[in-house]
Amino acid sequence: MSLDTLVMPDAEVAGLGTTAERRAVIAQAGAVPSREWVIVARGLTRLYDMGGETVRALRGVDLAIRRNEYVAIMGPSGSGKSTLMNLIGCLDTPSQGEYWLNGHQVSKMTDNELARIRNREIGFVFQTFNLLPRATALHNVELPLVYAGVSASERRTRAREALERVQLGERMLHRPNELSGGQRQRVAIARALVNRPSILLADEPTGNLDSGTSEEIMRVFGELAEQGQTVIMVTHEAEIAAHARRVIVLRDGLVASDDRYADGDPSRRDGRGDPRPAAG
Repeated sequence: MSLDTLVMPDAEVAGLGTTAERRAVIAQAGAVPSREWVIVARGLTRLYDMGGETVRALRGVDLAIRRNEYVAIMGPSGSGKSTLMNLIGCLDTPSQGEYWLNGHQVSKMTDNELARIRNREIGFVFQTFNLLPRATALHNVELPLVYAGVSASERRTRAREALERVQLGERMLHRPNELSGGQRQRVAIARALVNRPSILLADEPTGNLDSGTSEEIMRVFGELAEQGQTVIMVTHEAEIAAHARRVIVLRDGLVASDDRYADGDPSRRDGRGDPRPAAG
C-alpha cells in the first residue's frame, strides 16, 4: 500500500472547531501554548549546506498536537519527515521558526538544555532495539533511570511497572537472546516509557519485524494511546500509519495533508472502508 492509496474508515466526527483551534494556536506567534498542546510548531524551517548548495529540508511546517493524541507522520524519501522527527525529538534545532514542547520553547535552547529536556520529555523507540545483550529486560529498562540518578528501589519499581504496561511482566528477568523480536521491541518501548515522558516518539518501530509481529507492536502502541500516552510515530508504511488516529503527510518539506480518522476499524489496514477523514 502506498501513501496515495492509504484508505481509512467511516468518519468519526471530531469536536467542533478542532481544526480552527489548531490554526489559532499556530497563528499566535511567540505565545506560550496552553497546557493541552504538547507540541506546537510555527513556521519550522531547516536548511542544510551541502557542498555550497542550500538544501531546504523543511520549508515552514506548522503543526499542533494535543496531549494524548496518537499521530503518524508519513512521507516519501526526501519529504522532510526525518528532519521533522529530529526537531520534534530535540536532536536538532530549526533554522527558523518556533518549536514548543510541553510549554518549553525548544527552538531557542542550547545543546545542554536540549539534552536535559530530551531526557525528561521524550521517550524514543527506534527500528533497532539497542538493548544490552547481557542485561535482563528489567535492567535494560532501568538504565535511563540510572543516568537520571533515581534510587535503586524506585528504579526497580518503575521498570517493573513499565514492563507490565507492555505485557512483559513474566519475562522481565530474561536476556534479549531469550526473547522474540516482538518482545525485544516491547522491552525497548518499556525503556522509553520508564521516565514517564510527555511524548513517545517512534521512528520506524516495526522496520525490523515481520507483519505478524508488527501488528503485535502496533497493538501495544494502541493500548498505550488508550491509556493517555501521547504517541508520535514516523513511518513510510501506510499499513502501519493506519493504526494512528491522525495521519500527517509531508511532501517537499511541507505538510501536504493532516487528517484525523476513526479508530478501531480493521478496514483501515486491509483496504476496505470509506476514505473520508473525520471532521476537523
